[in-house]
Amino acid sequence: MPPLPPASVGIPLDEVDTPALVLDLDALERNIARMADAVKGDSVRLRPHAKSHKCAEIARRQIAAGAVGVCCQKVSEAEALVWSGVADVLVTNEIVGRQKVERLARLAREAKVAVLADDAGNVGDLDAAARAERVRLDVLVELNVGADRCGIAPGEPASRLAQRIAGCGSLRFAGLHAYHGSAQHLREAGERRAAIAAAAEKARMTRTLIEKAGIACETVTGAGTGTFLLESASRVFNEIQPGSYVFMDADYNRNNWEEGWPRFEQSLFVLATVMSAPAPDRAVVDAGLKASSVDSGLPQVHGRPGVEYAKASDEHGVLNIAAGAKAPRLGEKLLLVPGHCDPTVNLYDWFVCVRKGKVEALWPVTARGALW
Repeated sequence: MPPLPPASVGIPLDEVDTPALVLDLDALERNIARMADAVKGDSVRLRPHAKSHKCAEIARRQIAAGAVGVCCQKVSEAEALVWSGVADVLVTNEIVGRQKVERLARLAREAKVAVLADDAGNVGDLDAAARAERVRLDVLVELNVGADRCGIAPGEPASRLAQRIAGCGSLRFAGLHAYHGSAQHLREAGERRAAIAAAAEKARMTRTLIEKAGIACETVTGAGTGTFLLESASRVFNEIQPGSYVFMDADYNRNNWEEGWPRFEQSLFVLATVMSAPAPDRAVVDAGLKASSVDSGLPQVHGRPGVEYAKASDEHGVLNIAAGAKAPRLGEKLLLVPGHCDPTVNLYDWFVCVRKGKVEALWPVTARGALW
């Protein structure tokens, strides 16, 4: 069982113990609805990425709003969500190592499970594990479409790997994974548009080669919160995987969005308490490096002009207070917008779900710490 939550249902936000991961339910629900509306009527399926929230309750709400299933990054994330009732999971990662591969194959006995591959040897391992479990595992070829992370080269190398998968008795070639992660945070809309146009062309060319080899390529999947409308409009992708849209964060909020792009709201916050107010121009909160990920920059103080989160150590966040700004009081609670929502969520056991200033629910972070 996870540790006791920092709040109880019915108390006001100001009584929540800190640091706490706070979720504005009204904003979350509007974000889920806006994404569903954005893809309504398209031939594109929505498969949100659960690595952002790691929460079965949020996954169920996304599926109820029209998503076909969810994505995960780890076998342990997939296990946590499947065991909590999520029936369709795509692991958007290569799974390597006997223990992990065997667990993945076992999980395919309980739900619809798919995985990525970019190496023929790994395909052989997946086939052997699926055969031992007497399951047929869906495998997609991951393409390197510009992020230069995982993924086989588009074109002939990817086509050969697809043929290798299709020739395995316990695997089914399920399509192409063409996610351009680094494009999500290109600040200008034109830069994002150019990056996704290039990625879509690589995926289209590869799909054509695979189909010429006599193999059906039923799915081309990818996209994120920063680009999903571009993949949707490409006529190459038929599935999209945005994740952060349910929460947003300081890094995504720095993007310049095109006209007509859905305006997703900030719904995720870290609640912190002012633990020291030693000078007129400085205060300290109890949320430091262990309370909010800083890989994409420091948190931002929400709704307090002139108050800047300037420095973090393990358990402290130092605030700079501009001349003329309202200085936070000792003991005052402040909302922080995390720099990067995904790794921040993984620091907590509970979402404290708030509506109109009161705690309405407590949701466990189902796959919190699921790293293996």
